[in-house]
Amino acid sequence: MSAEGHDHAQDHEHEHHHKDTFITKYIFSIDHKMIAKQYLLTGIIMGVIGVAISLLFRLQLAWPEQSFKIFSIVLGDSYAPDGVMLNDRYLALVTIHGTIMVFFVLTAALSGTFSNLLIPLQLGARDMASGFLNMVSYWLFFLSSVLMVSSLFVESGPASAGWTIYPPLSALPQAIPGSGAGMTLWLVSMAVFIAASLMGSLNYIVTVINLRTKGMSLTRMPLTIWAFFVTAIIGVISFPVLLSAALLLIFDRSFGTSFFLSDIYIAGEVLHYQGGSPVLFEHLFWFLGHPEVYIILLPALGITSEVIATNSRKPIFGYRAMIMSILAIAFLSTIVWGHHMFITGMNPFLGSVFTFTTLLIAIPSAVKAFNYITTLWKGNLQLNPAMLFSIGLVSTFITGGLTGIILGDSTLDINVHDTYFVVAHFHLVMGISALYGMFAGIYHWFPKMFGRMLNKNLGYVHFWATAVCAYGVFFPMHFIGLAGLPRRYYTNTNFPLFDDLQNVNVLITVFALIGGAFQLVFLYNFFSSIFYGKRTVQNPWKSNTLEWTAPIEHIHGNWHGAIPEVHRWPYDYSKPGHDEDFVPQNVPMKEGEEVLHH
Repeated sequence: MSAEGHDHAQDHEHEHHHKDTFITKYIFSIDHKMIAKQYLLTGIIMGVIGVAISLLFRLQLAWPEQSFKIFSIVLGDSYAPDGVMLNDRYLALVTIHGTIMVFFVLTAALSGTFSNLLIPLQLGARDMASGFLNMVSYWLFFLSSVLMVSSLFVESGPASAGWTIYPPLSALPQAIPGSGAGMTLWLVSMAVFIAASLMGSLNYIVTVINLRTKGMSLTRMPLTIWAFFVTAIIGVISFPVLLSAALLLIFDRSFGTSFFLSDIYIAGEVLHYQGGSPVLFEHLFWFLGHPEVYIILLPALGITSEVIATNSRKPIFGYRAMIMSILAIAFLSTIVWGHHMFITGMNPFLGSVFTFTTLLIAIPSAVKAFNYITTLWKGNLQLNPAMLFSIGLVSTFITGGLTGIILGDSTLDINVHDTYFVVAHFHLVMGISALYGMFAGIYHWFPKMFGRMLNKNLGYVHFWATAVCAYGVFFPMHFIGLAGLPRRYYTNTNFPLFDDLQNVNVLITVFALIGGAFQLVFLYNFFSSIFYGKRTVQNPWKSNTLEWTAPIEHIHGNWHGAIPEVHRWPYDYSKPGHDEDFVPQNVPMKEGEEVLHH
């Protein structure tokens, strides 16, 4: 179909737009902007569940074996008889918290929301390459979310082998209570989730390659699009490996195979399994598990690039270096997975190879951090909530990344492996940084999504409370980790060695409860602003990218009439020779105007 024909078809569609029913417009929608909202709302609901679970087990860690009324109310007698949490149910909550936050909030909600919203709008496309596939990917994600949450209500309890579900705990239903039906639901949910993720990713890749508007070369794409594009490529490469691990685990559990099981004794009984290796599972899991960190982080970094450049009122520093660093991170992220496995009895030579590749990844990460700082330097900073969260991301990315260098070194890692030091590291660098990126994206593009503004003052309250509490929770963990406190234990009262550290756990829990309470400010701001927020102007942040040229109303096809043509890169802020401090991408170049960063 020619471009003219395509445009004509779209215009024809606009004439018949009033025929949309509630179901085709809001539920089974094929419009990328609506699907983005669906992802966002589902992600927020899953985020509330994930954070609520973490607050429950933080209470257990601060005041072990005490009775809490809230446990009886929320969890019921099967989890907490007389309000005292059972140890295997504690493990189950940790497992579900990890799974929900990593996959359902940070992967799906972040990439799903912003890739869907921004890829067509910032590239100048009418919609995704396949609207139908896009809709199917959301509904599969929704189905997997329902399956994962429903496993909380299984009689024997949800999966409790940790979010990494290492065999043999996860492979033998008789090993622990949570390895029964809850584990099966976990595996089915993840298989459906991976299908959803792959459909979404392939759609994003095809859209970026094929549907860019006239003049939108690869080096004129905003860094957000670069980040989403490369994230989708990493997803397509690494998610199938997790699918294979999940399927082999299903075989081991249900069909008597032994891919991951060797000689095993349970209660003095010798099981008939032989020949498998649990370490094989670890290799398959972490081959996705490590790239997964960057599948989470890159979209957040892409959003940050856009928000920092817009609110510094100056071009992003080192545009090409930023693209190269995204590509380098993508390549290196697939060859570092062994650093999660230094204590599996790995060959020391192999350990040193993985140490080397892990330390290499610090270079492109540092390039990003320095470029953000240099973009901020001497900029005309607009400190709105989106900008504050972006600067917060740079802070947590650096502080969390530094501990990664320690953990990536095999000789140092052995000392702190499986302690709270690891928990501190990955929560800062991937959890908090990605959440900050998500919040920055929500505050920045909310007007685009809903046509109204979020309340700025509530945004400031939300940021400062979150920033103080996030460091209040995860900074002390470094120290209890260095003191040797192991992770995943529901109580450490049997070890007199750790008695002195109990006060720190109380402090962490207090910060976590306060930080959790302040997220309600955000939820109130988000849901009330959808209906009662101040109406937005066309381009509230005076930004250059194409999404702000599209009308802020719900039309399928994004632009009335012709699609805007692109004449310049997206970061012409404060350019000499122009009256305004921003020049949108669809403004033609003046005669003799300097082309920047190409």
